[in-house]
Amino acid sequence: MKTNEVAKLTGITVRTLQYYDKIGLLQPKKNQWNQYREYTKEDVEILQQILFFRELDFSLAEIKELMANPNYDKKEALARQKHLLTLKRDRLNRIIALVTETMNGGDSMKFEAFDDREINEYKDQYAKEVRERWGDTSSYAEYAEKSKNYGKENWAEINGKTNEILKGFSELRALSPDHPDVQAQVKLWQDHITKSYYTCTDEILYGLSLMYVNDERFQKNIDKNGEGTAAFLAKAIQVYCKKA
Repeated sequence: MKTNEVAKLTGITVRTLQYYDKIGLLQPKKNQWNQYREYTKEDVEILQQILFFRELDFSLAEIKELMANPNYDKKEALARQKHLLTLKRDRLNRIIALVTETMNGGDSMKFEAFDDREINEYKDQYAKEVRERWGDTSSYAEYAEKSKNYGKENWAEINGKTNEILKGFSELRALSPDHPDVQAQVKLWQDHITKSYYTCTDEILYGLSLMYVNDERFQKNIDKNGEGTAAFLAKAIQVYCKKA
């Protein structure tokens, strides 16, 4: 299957598929004659796994690491993901039933159908187990060790610093990405990641820059500080890493 065919089948944009190829998450073979990407059945199955993990809010970097683990159990992962989807379906069915009942003059003060605690608890537990079993990379191990004793105050401080630095990038957008003030802000960002999560090497930082503009979740979150902040941050990081 060609890239545009996979995009139509899955609803994923061509740009996203190209990005997955670029970061090594899903790399289909290229036709030797025209260099077009050609997806096999196995490639599409891998893509499905990626989408399942996205439902659990895993980052692309985590998904890549998990699926590269030689102990990764696809069958078990599918079984657990199926259970999560079943919980979501059952909740949706309850909401539909409530809508129907309300339309027919039933009690409009019922809210139990909207309860998603069971879904969130299962997601959190499954995500934790997945990371413990298959997320054995050095970066994740460092993050797990560093964050295991974090409390609400720690996370509040970390998130506050994150927002402060990102706001700083937004305020510097009128400058060139290679401006000394911008580059100093990149160093501040790299140090913050290292201090709060894991050792952020230039290589890791460069990989994050690609994610900031190609992963819609990251881009939207960063752009809350001002449209174009994610792209500016990514470009500034790439300049920084080339100088390093």
